[in-house]
Amino acid sequence: GAVLANFLGTTGAAMLLIRPWIRMNRFRITGHHIVFFIFIVANVGGCLTPIGDPPLFLGYLKGVPFWWVAQKCWLPWLVGVIALAAIFFVIDARNYRQVPASVRENISEPPDSFRIEGGLNLVLLLALLGAVFIQHPTFLREAIMIGVSLVSLKFTPKHIHESNHFNLHPIQEVAILFAGIFATMMPALDWLQIHAGQLGTTSPAFFFWGSGTLSAVLDNAPTYLSFLSALCGKFVPAADVDSLQAMLQSGTGLAANAPASLKATYDMLTAHFGTKLGAGTITGDEIRVAWLLAHAQFHPYLAAISVGSVFFGAATYIGNGPNFMVKAIADHAKIHTPSFPAYIGRYTIPFFLPMLILVWWLFFRS
Repeated sequence: GAVLANFLGTTGAAMLLIRPWIRMNRFRITGHHIVFFIFIVANVGGCLTPIGDPPLFLGYLKGVPFWWVAQKCWLPWLVGVIALAAIFFVIDARNYRQVPASVRENISEPPDSFRIEGGLNLVLLLALLGAVFIQHPTFLREAIMIGVSLVSLKFTPKHIHESNHFNLHPIQEVAILFAGIFATMMPALDWLQIHAGQLGTTSPAFFFWGSGTLSAVLDNAPTYLSFLSALCGKFVPAADVDSLQAMLQSGTGLAANAPASLKATYDMLTAHFGTKLGAGTITGDEIRVAWLLAHAQFHPYLAAISVGSVFFGAATYIGNGPNFMVKAIADHAKIHTPSFPAYIGRYTIPFFLPMLILVWWLFFRS
């Protein structure tokens, strides 16, 4: 699930696997099965590609190269996934040992077999993934995604939906909840962006814990954008951005005596945005991100925002969209899931927080 999340997105992987996960644990499934599924599949697992989690996709749209996150964040991802899987194994093994031996024998059965039906959806899935890379014309990408969803809904055999208890109730709950979050979170994020230059001395740890904490209680996608803007506002010289924009608009080349920072940024733009550079359509945001990428000392800051926004999305039910959808599906299946406070008190603080501290200590504390 953690690997698949990087190719289907955390929402896609979670929706694909939650019902099989419930069925394979049906004789003793309880709260920790659902919570750790949210931790690993619906959040931490999707930290390697822009497809994996919405914050990284927004970073990709702002100019972060597609494979940059995988190159810089694969080790924190590996540590986080292994740590959570190990904790889950200990908890689940203890839970299994508490089941009386006679009961374990009665519920034991031959291993389940599995099959895949609805092959059309595999083709549609490839079309959906391909649409991610379309940037022009405007809204073509979104139109393809909506069209693929409607085709899938129309032509998937009815018995497949019925066997998976498919309904739109979980996504309806998520839509209502996150509409409220987005409507009320903007003033706080705007304040952060406007006052970025007044943050004082900052480190990757600040951006890791700052972006992560807000991602846990708001939504991690706009939080990522706000901290990316704060990072650019804090470190990227406005004069460099203005100089490059003026040069690109006038069509003149980079002067031979241009500062090294401008040359490095221009080289980064050439490497990753050659077509847009030739067409003169480079945006200010892409120049700022290219400036950060051209200066290796700021890579840990951008990695801290990426990891913090993705990882901390698992800290509460509202940190990431699929969290609440998984809970809604589990509730519909009559599985006991922890309440919002119990989720934090019984799972986030004792089990998830130590993993975050470990990742901070190993990668972002300096």
